[in-house]
Amino acid sequence: MKQFMITVAGVFAGLALFFVGLPILLVAIFAGSAKPSGPPARTVLSLDLRRALSDQAKQNPLAAFGGSSQSVMAVVQSLHRAETDDRVKGLLIRLPEGGIAPASADELRLALKAFRKAGKPVYAHSQGIYPSGAAVSAYMLGAASDQFWMQPGASLQSMGMASDDVFLKRAFDKYGVKADYQQRYEYKNAVNPYLYDNYTPAHREATLSWMGSVYQSELAAAGADRNTRPEALKALLEAGPYIADDAKARGLIDRVGQERDAELALLNQAGEGAKLVEIGDYHPADRAKRADKAIAVVNAEGAIITGASSNSGLNQSVNVYSDDVAKAFYDAAKDKRVKAIVFRVSSPGGSDTASEQILAGVRAAKAAGKPVVVSMGTYAASGGYWIASQATEIVAQPTTLTGSIGVYGGKFALGDALARFGVDLRSLSVGGDFADAFGPAAAFTPAQKAAFSGWMDKIYEGFVERVAAGRKLPPDRVRQIAKGRVWTGDQAKALGLVDRIGGFYDALARAKQLAAIPADEEVELKSLPSPKSTLDLLQQAMGVSAEGTRTLAAAAWVLGDPRAQGLMEDLARARLGVQGSTVLAPVR
Repeated sequence: MKQFMITVAGVFAGLALFFVGLPILLVAIFAGSAKPSGPPARTVLSLDLRRALSDQAKQNPLAAFGGSSQSVMAVVQSLHRAETDDRVKGLLIRLPEGGIAPASADELRLALKAFRKAGKPVYAHSQGIYPSGAAVSAYMLGAASDQFWMQPGASLQSMGMASDDVFLKRAFDKYGVKADYQQRYEYKNAVNPYLYDNYTPAHREATLSWMGSVYQSELAAAGADRNTRPEALKALLEAGPYIADDAKARGLIDRVGQERDAELALLNQAGEGAKLVEIGDYHPADRAKRADKAIAVVNAEGAIITGASSNSGLNQSVNVYSDDVAKAFYDAAKDKRVKAIVFRVSSPGGSDTASEQILAGVRAAKAAGKPVVVSMGTYAASGGYWIASQATEIVAQPTTLTGSIGVYGGKFALGDALARFGVDLRSLSVGGDFADAFGPAAAFTPAQKAAFSGWMDKIYEGFVERVAAGRKLPPDRVRQIAKGRVWTGDQAKALGLVDRIGGFYDALARAKQLAAIPADEEVELKSLPSPKSTLDLLQQAMGVSAEGTRTLAAAAWVLGDPRAQGLMEDLARARLGVQGSTVLAPVR
């Protein structure tokens, strides 16, 4: 009996720990992580670009628990704040071996140049740069540093750009799969691998065009930073590959050494007692002063889809939800403190109806007297350009992939393929002839194909009309440069599809100008859609009510955990409607 009672007591104790102790522990951990201390008196920031890099920060504080993550925008904003932080003495970058998205590299390069202009050295270290579609971008970032280090014996293989596509047409023919797709028009080549066994002339032309533009842009930037003519740098790089010592002898890098050597060299330059701090752990103290004016930053990264996010904090997928983004514009339009909006877009496209819902939000904000300046990231193509097309102004990186003004759609007909394996796919429908048009059993009938084609034409013409109105171009001119073709930012500017070449802070500076805010006036940078709080995500993830979560936090407070006490204070402020603000240093 005694052993039985001990066992029962153990079970109850375990249940109590799981259902009460674990939530309290989570609350305390999250509360503690929300109140970071400032950096050491002599800090050297560390940025590891070998890790995955998104364009925009995850919209919830639980994202980090799915693995380490970082974003271009978070890095750029941290470096911007570090420029005026006397405690920050330098930056050490670990370069990726497989390259980095060109537009991301362009954005980071601008941040590095501003950081160096503030008198703070940047050292970059590479363990090798190997052939990839973006190897030149990795080299360009290294070239933007004060000292470009490479590990002994490592290879420098930034000899150009390459792209691979898998064409499935012959396999589909062999197994009876029918890819029944339509495109508007010949350059809208996303479905070409299903329809052909090789590049069409238009597909080849467009791909080589944007790749050549990206390559020349990255060479020009790297050449400027290495004080070398782009033509000379191109010839030198293309004559590779090089081992680190050979690269140094040819002036392509500055130093050969281990990462630890570069780290110690920078720490010594920073002064006695200097410490290395991961850039994600760099949290300078917020200014107590609240700015009188705000500029909203509306974030949009990923595929554009209808609906609202139901992210519990555990789902790591990235999408642009039309309800959320449109609401962000309506909220910014109503907020009297918000004087302008920067719309950060990094999207390859998506639903036309979702894109139109977001564009309606852009129009509403402009109608409310709020200028909207788009800052394009890695890409803003197809639907990504649709949602940007009627902004007050558009700013893109030279290597941003944009345009792709076109549509495609269709289906896979699998009936014949499955029949070869003894599987018969049948369908029934009631209503009109188009009721089963998208059924997988068979290809479109002639009547269905004609109806579908007419629908595609209307979507395409609607896209053209929106671009023509937003860019103040004749519709015929838009049709000439559209046809589904992808352009780089440089090419798009020459065509009138974007207004300026630059990064996020260039877009922000322009938004201030359009809102008649003096360049040296501090403003709040208000991120929208607003990230969910830890409290909200705990409620979603654990199914705990608001009152229940407060009770758990109160229990932790009673137990004396100072981090939970901090959370209780945050909750009290939230009930009073007190919210913090991030104040920007004057925009350069």
